[in-house]
Amino acid sequence: MSIEIIIKIAALGVVVALLNQVLKHAGRDDQAFFVTLAGIIVVLTWLLPYFVELFASMQNLFGV
Repeated sequence: MSIEIIIKIAALGVVVALLNQVLKHAGRDDQAFFVTLAGIIVVLTWLLPYFVELFASMQNLFGV
């Protein structure tokens, strides 16, 4: 895993946290929830190739 993906996840986390706080103080709790949910979905799509690689290496390791 490269350091770039970690930096991208951290940067997105900071942006989502800031947007979440701004929206909550503006009284838009439902939009803050959707911003957080969108951030989680984006991070999971970034990590999906790494999960596939992990499971493939586990299958090769255990000979399944």
